[in-house]
Amino acid sequence: MARARQFAALVMLLALGACTGLFFQPMKQHVFDPANIGFTYSDVDFEAADGTRLHGWYFPAEGEQWGSVLFLHGNAENISTHFANVAWLAKSGFAVLVFDYRGYGRSAGSPDLDGLHLDVAAAMEALLRQPATDPDRIAVIGQSLGAALALTAMAQSPMKERLRAVIIEGAFSGYQEIAREKLAGFWLTWPLQQPLGWTIDGRYRPLEAAAEIAPVPLLVILDEADTIIPPQHGEALFDAAGEPKTLWRLPGSGHIQAFATVGNRHRLVDYLQAVMPAP
Repeated sequence: MARARQFAALVMLLALGACTGLFFQPMKQHVFDPANIGFTYSDVDFEAADGTRLHGWYFPAEGEQWGSVLFLHGNAENISTHFANVAWLAKSGFAVLVFDYRGYGRSAGSPDLDGLHLDVAAAMEALLRQPATDPDRIAVIGQSLGAALALTAMAQSPMKERLRAVIIEGAFSGYQEIAREKLAGFWLTWPLQQPLGWTIDGRYRPLEAAAEIAPVPLLVILDEADTIIPPQHGEALFDAAGEPKTLWRLPGSGHIQAFATVGNRHRLVDYLQAVMPAP
């Protein structure tokens, strides 16, 4: 009975043209405070171009600053459950700005793809306003939904030519493509994969954006055992991208879990230092 109700709700949402909204699962309440696990940070409040108030956390680099990172999180919860994926970079000399899209955490509004692209642009400007930020030493890291946004937002960003790297983990190659795959994976929704897939906003295309990121270095991280975003999506994005590009295939750590291991953290620092020569 519960599954039938869930299916009925899904069909209703899709039939009403709200399929794109299924990509967003925001949570307003913060559940973790970085200070409780030893991180130094400050609140950053800023506005998107349409006036939407946004909120983030800035983690200053410890010691000499090597560069700065803008982090784009996944589709669920908020920065209080995502910050640990990248805040550790501050201890390796990289300042990090994590922020919540509209409708998430302490950010106002409600999420939609147009709005999230405005949010990414505003977050980049907020990072540039930090006194320690060198505009020629910035990388963007995105995970899952954030990886798709990193591609489509940075491909058209006025900052593109100054970026040192775009790093994506657990990315999907297209909104319509991943929605159809998910619909096809459940027998009740299998017949709906084509008609309802067309209800999704198709203006933002990560696969095409991947081809436009060059000459900015692109690092694609995929997990061979990822059951949320199958690894063929990352393979397709890597194949579409121009040089310079790098692919990391991870053996079963899980969806957006690359930096849960110390070895991969060291590997990322080495990569960032390679694309950002010593200051």
